[in-house]
Amino acid sequence: MLISCKYRAYPDAATEARLNVALDTCRWLYNALLEECTTARETGIAPTMRGMQARIVTLKEENPFLKGVYSKVLQMVNYTLWSNIRALSQTKKKGRKIGKLRFKSASRYRTLNYNQSGFEIDRGHSSITFSKIGTIPFKMHRPYSGEVKGILITRSGDRWYVIIQTEQTVPASKCEGRSVGIDVGLNAFAVDSDGAVIENPRFYEHSLDRIRKLQQSIARKQRFSSNWKKAKGKLEKVYEHITSQKNDFLHKLSRRYVDTYATICVEDLNIKYLKENGKSRGLLRSIHSVSWGRFFSYLSYKAESAGTNFIQIDPRNTSQMCANCGSIVKKTLSDRVHECPYCGFVADRDYNAAVNIHRVGMEQPFEPVEPIPLHHVSVMQVLAMKQEAPPFRAG
Repeated sequence: MLISCKYRAYPDAATEARLNVALDTCRWLYNALLEECTTARETGIAPTMRGMQARIVTLKEENPFLKGVYSKVLQMVNYTLWSNIRALSQTKKKGRKIGKLRFKSASRYRTLNYNQSGFEIDRGHSSITFSKIGTIPFKMHRPYSGEVKGILITRSGDRWYVIIQTEQTVPASKCEGRSVGIDVGLNAFAVDSDGAVIENPRFYEHSLDRIRKLQQSIARKQRFSSNWKKAKGKLEKVYEHITSQKNDFLHKLSRRYVDTYATICVEDLNIKYLKENGKSRGLLRSIHSVSWGRFFSYLSYKAESAGTNFIQIDPRNTSQMCANCGSIVKKTLSDRVHECPYCGFVADRDYNAAVNIHRVGMEQPFEPVEPIPLHHVSVMQVLAMKQEAPPFRAG
């Protein structure tokens, strides 16, 4: 099992300059390989990943500046390109309309990938020495474990981070313990089958006025001028702050569930479809803001590393079905209470769905459901949990 731990890095001015040069070099290589792939296809030749890998060798002879970047990092540029090509191909096979891969601008290429070699970690001094870059100190706020397989260096705004990828042994699944079903939503972030209602943090909405003012400020300035770049940098910091808030909340909430339960059941939602078929811009923005996919991803890898069973079920009719008798009771999104005309069961709509998710995930038959009082968990209660450094599943 591949796990990654993210740490803030602090390169000095000279090292940061080398990092920026390496990023620009890798961006140039990515664009050059993409252009050659496109040209080959237009002339009826099918390019291959191996062929492009071999092409890097000749490109280094033709363009000596490429030799300023560690060879394995250049190889991973080609790997990234072909990962994007495969992802685009898979999207096309699913019947969706696709365009072409775009060339990377300077602002859209931010990561160097040191895979398996080219680095040396000094845990005692919390620093990493990278080939052709130099030594970079980092803040190891929590130790990583397992065999190191690779390190990513990534730039976010004016900050740098190192992401250490390690291989860990997957523990045996928990055989005994409590189980839970979780229904995610927009009014409340989540409601579970034990009656917990997790408040929606709405981090993006709380910063929306600030975002709009900065966007207006950027629009009034000359593109790429000094003032334009400063305003754009301020906007990037706001977005980065929102992302940090969201990640902190999702990491702590997912850790709470994984530590509490032996089995966790959720819906296997097609979140991309929900975003693309939203009836309003506000609904799309709300779905994007709550980050259900990221929450499920955190639950999944944390459950795997802890031996917790993580089960995803077909979401069909989980909200419409009566958890007490199984009858279908049609509801609109505005109907927040489930009232079954067949058995008389009355419950919060999301709690009814959570009970259904739990029952289906655990493959249990319909049984009478005893209504329980729901207890609300505020965002501050989640954030008050012990700080957990945010590792995430590498992909």
